[in-house]
Amino acid sequence: MFTSATTRMLSFGSRRVMAQPSAGAMRFMSSSSSFDLSGAFMTHNLENAPAESVECSKEDMIKMFELMYTMRRMEITCDNEYKARNIRGFCHLYDGQEAVATGIQNAFDPEDSWITSYRCHCVALARGGTVSSIVGELFGVSDGYSKAKGGSMHMYNKKQNFYGGAGIVGAQVPVGVGLAFANKYKAEPGKPMNVAIACYGDGAANQGQIWESANMANLWKLPIMFCIENNHYGMGTSIDRHSSISDYYKMGNAIPGLRIDGMNVLAVREGVRFAKEYCGAGNGPIYLEMMTYRYHGHSMSDPGTTYRNREEIEFTRSTRDPLEYVKKCLTEAEFMTAEEIKETEKRIRKEVQKEVLKAKESPRPSMDLLTQHIFASGLEPGQQEYPDFVRMPDFAKSMTFNK
Repeated sequence: MFTSATTRMLSFGSRRVMAQPSAGAMRFMSSSSSFDLSGAFMTHNLENAPAESVECSKEDMIKMFELMYTMRRMEITCDNEYKARNIRGFCHLYDGQEAVATGIQNAFDPEDSWITSYRCHCVALARGGTVSSIVGELFGVSDGYSKAKGGSMHMYNKKQNFYGGAGIVGAQVPVGVGLAFANKYKAEPGKPMNVAIACYGDGAANQGQIWESANMANLWKLPIMFCIENNHYGMGTSIDRHSSISDYYKMGNAIPGLRIDGMNVLAVREGVRFAKEYCGAGNGPIYLEMMTYRYHGHSMSDPGTTYRNREEIEFTRSTRDPLEYVKKCLTEAEFMTAEEIKETEKRIRKEVQKEVLKAKESPRPSMDLLTQHIFASGLEPGQQEYPDFVRMPDFAKSMTFNK
Protein backbone atom coordinates (compact mmCIF):
# COMPACT_ATOMS: atom_id res chain seq x y z
CA MET A 1 0.00 0.00 0.00
CA PHE A 2 1.27 3.46 -0.92
CA THR A 3 0.37 6.75 0.75
CA SER A 4 -1.97 9.03 -1.20
CA ALA A 5 0.87 11.55 -1.44
CA THR A 6 3.07 9.00 -3.17
CA THR A 7 0.24 7.91 -5.42
CA ARG A 8 -0.05 11.50 -6.65
CA MET A 9 3.69 11.64 -7.24
CA LEU A 10 3.70 8.40 -9.21
CA SER A 11 0.71 9.41 -11.31
CA PHE A 12 2.34 12.75 -12.10
CA GLY A 13 5.55 11.07 -13.21
CA SER A 14 3.77 8.33 -15.15
CA ARG A 15 2.72 10.83 -17.81
CA ARG A 16 6.28 10.59 -19.01
CA VAL A 17 7.73 7.09 -18.74
CA MET A 18 11.04 7.54 -20.50
CA ALA A 19 12.56 10.01 -22.92
CA GLN A 20 11.93 9.34 -26.58
CA PRO A 21 14.65 10.57 -28.95
CA SER A 22 13.39 11.81 -32.29
CA ALA A 23 13.57 9.54 -35.31
CA GLY A 24 15.89 11.95 -37.11
CA ALA A 25 18.39 11.90 -34.29
CA MET A 26 18.38 8.12 -34.23
CA ARG A 27 18.76 7.84 -37.98
CA PHE A 28 21.71 10.21 -38.34
CA MET A 29 23.31 9.55 -34.94
CA SER A 30 23.96 13.27 -34.46
CA SER A 31 25.73 14.76 -31.44
CA SER A 32 22.39 15.96 -30.08
CA SER A 33 18.88 14.62 -29.80
CA SER A 34 15.33 15.79 -29.07
CA PHE A 35 13.53 14.48 -26.00
CA ASP A 36 9.84 14.44 -25.21
CA LEU A 37 8.85 16.05 -21.89
CA SER A 38 5.09 15.75 -22.29
CA GLY A 39 3.37 15.84 -18.91
CA ALA A 40 6.48 16.97 -17.04
CA PHE A 41 5.06 20.42 -16.17
CA MET A 42 1.99 21.98 -14.58
CA THR A 43 1.56 25.76 -14.33
CA HIS A 44 -0.17 28.27 -12.08
CA ASN A 45 -0.84 31.91 -13.11
CA LEU A 46 1.49 31.63 -16.09
CA GLU A 47 0.62 32.50 -19.68
CA ASN A 48 3.36 30.26 -21.04
CA ALA A 49 5.04 27.01 -20.05
CA PRO A 50 8.37 25.29 -20.75
CA ALA A 51 8.62 23.50 -24.07
CA GLU A 52 7.60 19.85 -24.06
CA SER A 53 10.22 18.90 -26.60
CA VAL A 54 13.83 19.80 -25.82
CA GLU A 55 17.21 19.37 -27.41
CA CYS A 56 20.18 18.01 -25.47
CA SER A 57 23.69 17.46 -26.72
CA LYS A 58 25.63 14.27 -26.18
CA GLU A 59 28.26 16.17 -24.21
CA ASP A 60 25.73 17.75 -21.85
CA MET A 61 23.87 14.49 -21.29
CA ILE A 62 27.06 12.61 -20.41
CA LYS A 63 28.19 15.38 -18.04
CA MET A 64 24.84 15.32 -16.27
CA PHE A 65 24.98 11.55 -15.94
CA GLU A 66 28.51 11.65 -14.53
CA LEU A 67 27.61 14.33 -11.98
CA MET A 68 24.46 12.50 -10.90
CA TYR A 69 26.24 9.17 -10.57
CA THR A 70 29.03 10.81 -8.55
CA MET A 71 26.38 12.28 -6.25
CA ARG A 72 24.78 8.86 -5.81
CA ARG A 73 28.06 7.12 -5.03
CA MET A 74 29.15 9.88 -2.65
CA GLU A 75 25.92 9.67 -0.66
CA ILE A 76 26.04 5.87 -0.50
CA THR A 77 29.61 6.19 0.74
CA CYS A 78 28.49 8.66 3.42
CA ASP A 79 25.90 6.12 4.51
CA ASN A 80 28.57 3.43 4.86
CA GLU A 81 31.03 5.73 6.65
CA TYR A 82 28.32 6.87 9.06
CA LYS A 83 27.47 3.28 9.92
CA ALA A 84 31.21 2.66 10.43
CA ARG A 85 31.13 5.60 12.88
CA ASN A 86 33.64 7.63 10.87
CA ILE A 87 30.95 10.32 10.49
CA ARG A 88 29.13 11.58 13.56
CA GLY A 89 26.26 13.93 14.24
CA PHE A 90 23.64 15.08 11.76
CA CYS A 91 23.75 13.67 8.24
CA HIS A 92 20.97 14.17 5.67
CA LEU A 93 21.44 12.29 2.40
CA TYR A 94 20.20 13.28 -1.06
CA ASP A 95 20.12 10.04 -3.03
CA GLY A 96 17.00 9.91 -5.20
CA GLN A 97 16.91 13.68 -5.64
CA GLU A 98 20.05 14.05 -7.82
CA ALA A 99 18.11 15.26 -10.88
CA VAL A 100 17.01 18.40 -9.02
CA ALA A 101 20.47 19.71 -8.13
CA THR A 102 21.94 18.64 -11.48
CA GLY A 103 19.13 20.21 -13.50
CA ILE A 104 19.39 23.51 -11.62
CA GLN A 105 23.16 23.59 -12.05
CA ASN A 106 22.83 23.06 -15.82
CA ALA A 107 20.28 25.88 -16.11
CA PHE A 108 22.16 28.39 -13.95
CA ASP A 109 25.04 30.73 -14.66
CA PRO A 110 27.93 30.89 -12.16
CA GLU A 111 26.78 34.41 -11.23
CA ASP A 112 23.34 33.20 -10.12
CA SER A 113 22.90 32.72 -6.37
CA TRP A 114 21.96 29.42 -4.75
CA ILE A 115 21.04 28.66 -1.16
CA THR A 116 19.55 25.45 0.16
CA SER A 117 18.67 23.46 3.27
CA TYR A 118 20.82 21.22 5.45
CA ARG A 119 20.54 18.47 2.78
CA CYS A 120 23.36 20.15 0.90
CA HIS A 121 26.15 17.67 0.06
CA CYS A 122 25.16 17.24 -3.59
CA VAL A 123 24.49 20.94 -4.18
CA ALA A 124 27.97 21.64 -2.82
CA LEU A 125 29.37 19.11 -5.31
CA ALA A 126 27.42 20.63 -8.21
CA ARG A 127 28.59 24.11 -7.25
CA GLY A 128 32.31 23.41 -7.50
CA GLY A 129 33.09 21.12 -4.57
CA THR A 130 35.03 17.87 -4.61
CA VAL A 131 34.10 14.56 -3.07
CA SER A 132 37.18 14.66 -0.83
CA SER A 133 36.35 18.12 0.53
CA ILE A 134 32.68 17.25 1.16
CA VAL A 135 33.33 13.87 2.76
CA GLY A 136 36.29 15.43 4.59
CA GLU A 137 33.97 18.00 6.12
CA LEU A 138 31.82 15.16 7.42
CA PHE A 139 34.95 13.49 8.80
CA GLY A 140 35.92 16.75 10.51
CA VAL A 141 39.35 17.16 8.85
CA SER A 142 41.22 20.36 8.04
CA ASP A 143 40.79 19.97 4.27
CA GLY A 144 37.02 19.74 4.62
CA TYR A 145 34.71 21.98 2.62
CA SER A 146 34.27 24.36 5.58
CA LYS A 147 37.58 23.54 7.27
CA ALA A 148 35.82 21.16 9.70
CA LYS A 149 33.73 24.00 11.16
CA GLY A 150 30.49 23.34 9.31
CA GLY A 151 29.87 19.62 9.21
CA SER A 152 27.14 18.05 7.09
CA MET A 153 24.75 21.02 7.14
CA HIS A 154 27.00 24.04 6.55
CA MET A 155 28.95 24.16 3.29
CA TYR A 156 29.61 27.34 1.29
CA ASN A 157 31.41 28.43 -1.87
CA LYS A 158 31.42 32.18 -2.33
CA LYS A 159 33.29 32.02 -5.65
CA GLN A 160 30.49 29.86 -7.06
CA ASN A 161 27.74 31.91 -5.38
CA PHE A 162 26.71 28.97 -3.22
CA TYR A 163 25.55 30.24 0.16
CA GLY A 164 24.88 27.02 2.05
CA GLY A 165 23.65 24.81 3.81
CA ALA A 166 21.29 26.17 6.55
CA GLY A 167 20.65 24.17 9.70
CA ILE A 168 17.35 25.78 10.72
CA VAL A 169 14.24 24.65 8.84
CA GLY A 170 13.26 27.32 6.30
CA ALA A 171 15.82 29.87 7.53
CA GLN A 172 17.65 29.90 4.20
CA VAL A 173 14.67 31.35 2.34
CA PRO A 174 14.80 34.94 3.73
CA VAL A 175 18.54 34.92 3.00
CA GLY A 176 17.72 33.82 -0.56
CA VAL A 177 15.38 36.79 -0.90
CA GLY A 178 18.25 38.99 0.25
CA LEU A 179 20.48 37.47 -2.44
CA ALA A 180 17.79 38.23 -5.02
CA PHE A 181 17.57 41.80 -3.72
CA ALA A 182 21.35 42.15 -4.16
CA ASN A 183 21.15 40.76 -7.70
CA LYS A 184 18.45 43.26 -8.63
CA TYR A 185 20.35 46.11 -6.96
CA LYS A 186 23.52 45.30 -8.90
CA ALA A 187 21.84 44.57 -12.25
CA GLU A 188 22.80 46.61 -15.27
CA PRO A 189 19.85 48.56 -16.71
CA GLY A 190 18.38 46.94 -19.78
CA LYS A 191 20.05 43.57 -19.20
CA PRO A 192 18.60 40.40 -17.66
CA MET A 193 19.22 40.12 -13.93
CA ASN A 194 21.07 37.30 -12.29
CA VAL A 195 18.61 35.27 -10.26
CA ALA A 196 18.58 33.54 -6.89
CA ILE A 197 17.09 30.21 -5.89
CA ALA A 198 16.16 29.16 -2.37
CA CYS A 199 15.57 25.41 -2.07
CA TYR A 200 13.65 23.85 0.80
CA GLY A 201 11.61 20.75 1.50
CA ASP A 202 7.87 20.27 1.67
CA GLY A 203 8.19 20.08 5.45
CA ALA A 204 9.35 23.72 5.53
CA ALA A 205 6.82 25.03 3.01
CA ASN A 206 4.40 26.43 5.61
CA GLN A 207 7.03 28.30 7.62
CA GLY A 208 5.92 31.83 8.46
CA GLN A 209 9.24 33.34 7.42
CA ILE A 210 8.75 31.91 3.93
CA TRP A 211 5.32 33.52 3.56
CA GLU A 212 6.74 36.86 4.70
CA SER A 213 9.70 36.55 2.34
CA ALA A 214 7.45 35.68 -0.59
CA ASN A 215 5.28 38.72 0.11
CA MET A 216 8.31 41.03 0.12
CA ALA A 217 9.75 39.40 -3.00
CA ASN A 218 6.51 39.93 -4.90
CA LEU A 219 6.11 43.53 -3.74
CA TRP A 220 9.64 44.36 -4.85
CA LYS A 221 9.62 42.10 -7.95
CA LEU A 222 12.77 40.29 -6.90
CA PRO A 223 14.35 37.67 -9.20
CA ILE A 224 13.98 34.65 -6.92
CA MET A 225 12.73 31.10 -7.29
CA PHE A 226 11.08 29.58 -4.22
CA CYS A 227 11.98 25.96 -4.93
CA ILE A 228 10.16 23.24 -2.96
CA GLU A 229 11.89 19.86 -3.27
CA ASN A 230 8.77 17.85 -2.59
CA ASN A 231 9.97 14.41 -1.55
CA HIS A 232 6.53 13.86 0.04
CA TYR A 233 7.62 13.45 3.62
CA GLY A 234 8.39 16.26 6.08
CA MET A 235 10.78 14.22 8.21
CA GLY A 236 8.52 11.21 8.75
CA THR A 237 5.17 12.87 8.11
CA SER A 238 3.34 12.56 4.79
CA ILE A 239 2.27 15.81 3.12
CA ASP A 240 -1.36 14.72 3.54
CA ARG A 241 -0.88 14.99 7.30
CA HIS A 242 1.37 18.05 7.63
CA SER A 243 0.03 20.48 5.02
CA SER A 244 -3.47 21.67 4.14
CA ILE A 245 -2.09 22.56 0.69
CA SER A 246 -0.47 19.78 -1.32
CA ASP A 247 -0.15 21.68 -4.61
CA TYR A 248 2.93 23.56 -3.46
CA TYR A 249 3.47 25.33 -6.76
CA LYS A 250 0.21 27.21 -6.11
CA MET A 251 1.21 28.34 -2.61
CA GLY A 252 2.32 31.79 -3.76
CA ASN A 253 -1.30 32.69 -4.58
CA ALA A 254 -0.65 35.74 -6.79
CA ILE A 255 2.90 34.53 -7.45
CA PRO A 256 3.10 32.25 -10.51
CA GLY A 257 4.10 28.64 -10.01
CA LEU A 258 5.49 25.72 -11.95
CA ARG A 259 5.37 22.04 -10.99
CA ILE A 260 8.21 19.98 -12.49
CA ASP A 261 8.94 16.27 -12.68
CA GLY A 262 11.91 16.34 -10.32
CA MET A 263 13.01 12.83 -11.26
CA ASN A 264 13.69 13.98 -14.83
CA VAL A 265 16.89 16.00 -15.12
CA LEU A 266 15.92 17.39 -18.53
CA ALA A 267 12.58 18.59 -17.18
CA VAL A 268 14.32 20.27 -14.25
CA ARG A 269 16.85 21.92 -16.54
CA GLU A 270 14.21 23.25 -18.91
CA GLY A 271 11.84 24.27 -16.12
CA VAL A 272 14.54 26.22 -14.31
CA ARG A 273 15.70 27.82 -17.56
CA PHE A 274 12.12 28.98 -18.10
CA ALA A 275 11.93 30.33 -14.54
CA LYS A 276 15.31 32.03 -14.84
CA GLU A 277 14.22 33.86 -17.96
CA TYR A 278 10.94 34.86 -16.28
CA CYS A 279 12.56 36.17 -13.09
CA GLY A 280 15.58 37.70 -14.80
CA ALA A 281 13.31 39.80 -17.04
CA GLY A 282 11.94 41.66 -14.01
CA ASN A 283 8.65 39.82 -13.63
CA GLY A 284 9.26 39.04 -9.97
CA PRO A 285 9.40 35.72 -8.10
CA ILE A 286 8.14 32.29 -9.07
CA TYR A 287 7.34 29.14 -7.11
CA LEU A 288 8.86 25.87 -8.31
CA GLU A 289 7.72 22.49 -7.03
CA MET A 290 10.06 19.61 -7.80
CA MET A 291 8.20 16.29 -7.57
CA THR A 292 10.97 14.07 -6.26
CA TYR A 293 11.68 11.30 -3.77
CA ARG A 294 14.41 10.46 -1.27
CA TYR A 295 15.49 6.87 -0.80
CA HIS A 296 17.02 7.32 2.64
CA GLY A 297 15.12 8.47 5.68
CA HIS A 298 15.07 12.10 6.75
CA SER A 299 18.52 11.67 8.30
CA MET A 300 20.78 8.81 9.25
CA SER A 301 18.89 8.46 12.52
CA ASP A 302 15.70 7.69 10.54
CA PRO A 303 15.44 4.25 8.91
CA GLY A 304 12.78 5.66 6.57
CA THR A 305 10.58 2.58 6.73
CA THR A 306 8.34 3.26 9.75
CA TYR A 307 6.06 5.70 7.89
CA ARG A 308 6.37 4.14 4.43
CA ASN A 309 7.02 0.59 3.37
CA ARG A 310 9.90 -0.93 1.43
CA GLU A 311 7.55 -1.77 -1.45
CA GLU A 312 6.92 1.93 -2.05
CA ILE A 313 10.66 2.73 -2.06
CA GLU A 314 11.53 -0.14 -4.38
CA PHE A 315 8.65 0.68 -6.73
CA THR A 316 9.94 4.23 -7.08
CA ARG A 317 13.47 2.95 -7.69
CA SER A 318 12.27 0.59 -10.40
CA THR A 319 9.96 3.01 -12.23
CA ARG A 320 11.21 6.57 -11.69
CA ASP A 321 14.87 6.48 -10.65
CA PRO A 322 16.53 9.64 -12.03
CA LEU A 323 19.75 7.84 -12.95
CA GLU A 324 17.96 5.08 -14.82
CA TYR A 325 16.11 7.76 -16.78
CA VAL A 326 19.37 9.38 -17.90
CA LYS A 327 20.88 6.01 -18.82
CA LYS A 328 17.80 5.27 -20.92
CA CYS A 329 18.22 8.62 -22.67
CA LEU A 330 21.90 7.90 -23.36
CA THR A 331 21.27 4.50 -24.92
CA GLU A 332 18.14 5.37 -26.90
CA ALA A 333 19.81 8.46 -28.39
CA GLU A 334 22.88 6.29 -29.10
CA PHE A 335 25.09 8.65 -27.11
CA MET A 336 26.56 5.72 -25.17
CA THR A 337 26.27 1.96 -25.23
CA ALA A 338 25.27 -0.03 -22.18
CA GLU A 339 28.85 -1.24 -21.88
CA GLU A 340 30.21 2.32 -22.00
CA ILE A 341 27.80 3.31 -19.25
CA LYS A 342 29.01 0.43 -17.08
CA GLU A 343 32.64 1.44 -17.66
CA THR A 344 31.82 5.03 -16.70
CA GLU A 345 30.12 3.86 -13.52
CA LYS A 346 33.11 1.70 -12.68
CA ARG A 347 35.48 4.63 -13.21
CA ILE A 348 33.40 6.96 -11.03
CA ARG A 349 33.18 4.39 -8.23
CA LYS A 350 36.99 4.18 -8.20
CA GLU A 351 37.29 7.97 -8.26
CA VAL A 352 34.92 8.33 -5.31
CA GLN A 353 36.84 5.68 -3.34
CA LYS A 354 40.10 7.52 -4.09
CA GLU A 355 38.61 10.82 -2.94
CA VAL A 356 37.39 9.26 0.31
CA LEU A 357 40.85 7.85 1.03
CA LYS A 358 42.28 11.31 0.36
CA ALA A 359 39.87 12.79 2.89
CA LYS A 360 40.85 10.17 5.47
CA GLU A 361 44.52 11.10 5.07
CA SER A 362 43.82 14.76 5.85
CA PRO A 363 44.86 15.84 9.36
CA ARG A 364 42.54 16.98 12.10
CA PRO A 365 42.53 20.77 12.54
CA SER A 366 44.74 22.11 15.32
CA MET A 367 43.05 23.65 18.35
CA ASP A 368 44.42 27.13 17.60
CA LEU A 369 42.10 27.21 14.57
CA LEU A 370 39.15 27.10 16.96
CA THR A 371 39.29 30.87 17.45
CA GLN A 372 39.63 31.80 13.78
CA HIS A 373 36.74 33.33 11.86
CA ILE A 374 34.90 34.51 14.98
CA PHE A 375 35.75 38.19 15.46
CA ALA A 376 36.47 40.50 12.50
CA SER A 377 38.72 43.51 12.86
CA GLY A 378 37.86 44.88 9.41
CA LEU A 379 35.86 44.24 6.27
CA GLU A 380 38.65 42.67 4.22
CA PRO A 381 39.15 38.88 4.19
CA GLY A 382 41.66 37.77 6.79
CA GLN A 383 41.18 40.78 9.04
CA GLN A 384 40.29 39.17 12.33
CA GLU A 385 40.86 39.35 16.04
CA TYR A 386 41.46 36.46 18.38
CA PRO A 387 40.02 36.10 21.88
CA ASP A 388 42.38 35.32 24.75
CA PHE A 389 39.96 32.91 26.35
CA VAL A 390 37.22 30.56 25.21
CA ARG A 391 34.88 29.20 27.86
CA MET A 392 33.79 25.61 27.29
CA PRO A 393 30.61 24.02 28.73
CA ASP A 394 32.89 22.22 31.16
CA PHE A 395 34.81 25.15 32.63
CA ALA A 396 37.77 22.95 33.42
CA LYS A 397 38.21 22.39 29.68
CA SER A 398 38.18 26.11 28.80
CA MET A 399 41.03 27.31 26.60
CA THR A 400 43.47 30.17 26.71
CA PHE A 401 45.09 31.32 23.48
CA ASN A 402 47.95 33.61 22.58
CA LYS A 403 47.10 36.27 20.00
